[in-house]
Amino acid sequence: MRIGVFDSGVGGLTVLRAIRDSFPNVDLVYLGDTARVPYGTRSPETVVRYSVECADFLAEKGIDLLVVACNTASSYAMDVLKERLRIPVLGVVEPGVKEAVKLTKGKVGVIGTQATIRSGTYQRLLESFGLEVFAKACPLFVPLVEEGLTEGDVVERVVEMYLSELKEAGVDTLILGCTHYPLLKGAIRNFMGDVQIVDSSEAVASALKGEVTDEGKGTTELYFTDRYQNLEKMVELIMGERMRTLPAGIGSQ
Repeated sequence: MRIGVFDSGVGGLTVLRAIRDSFPNVDLVYLGDTARVPYGTRSPETVVRYSVECADFLAEKGIDLLVVACNTASSYAMDVLKERLRIPVLGVVEPGVKEAVKLTKGKVGVIGTQATIRSGTYQRLLESFGLEVFAKACPLFVPLVEEGLTEGDVVERVVEMYLSELKEAGVDTLILGCTHYPLLKGAIRNFMGDVQIVDSSEAVASALKGEVTDEGKGTTELYFTDRYQNLEKMVELIMGERMRTLPAGIGSQ
């Protein structure tokens, strides 16, 4: 089986890693749209256009299933992608919500990009289960991760700035509504204390168990629309090994 995964940058590699750990024999193809990261500041129309381009690129690689690892794209583009492609399409929002519902005592926090939070997708789904929801956009988190800043004083100050009101609200469960955010999990956990943290990468891998047959050669192909200076370092950090990265012929504004 051949699974395609795309994200606005390197953050979706957390999803790819979780899938590879769960299904080591599946063939994986990843596209990081690093030339246009972040999606979280874009208009819904632009997010849909970028998502279609990424999905089409992966479809041409002969994938059998598409995982939309970007929360912003999952919030705006799922209907279009499901209608456009003739293969199953899975986003990261619903698996994260289902996991949060299992864990929470009633107060759930959601953090994500400006576009993800503005879409209200997480909020509506969580509220449909009768939960109290506190949502917060954290626009600086993605640039921090893309620059390789995942710990230290700067990260701690930014985490405190964004998450203080969620901590004060007494949320018992926190959804990391962006695939970049698991790279900041240590700093987030240290600040939030005794809170259940939902990592969408783990939730997606779990959701795939009924959809995926662990068959293939176990290959992994990584494509990026911009191979910036920090890229190889971030790939190695997330995937746990050095891996070859390839250019993708899309990514124009």
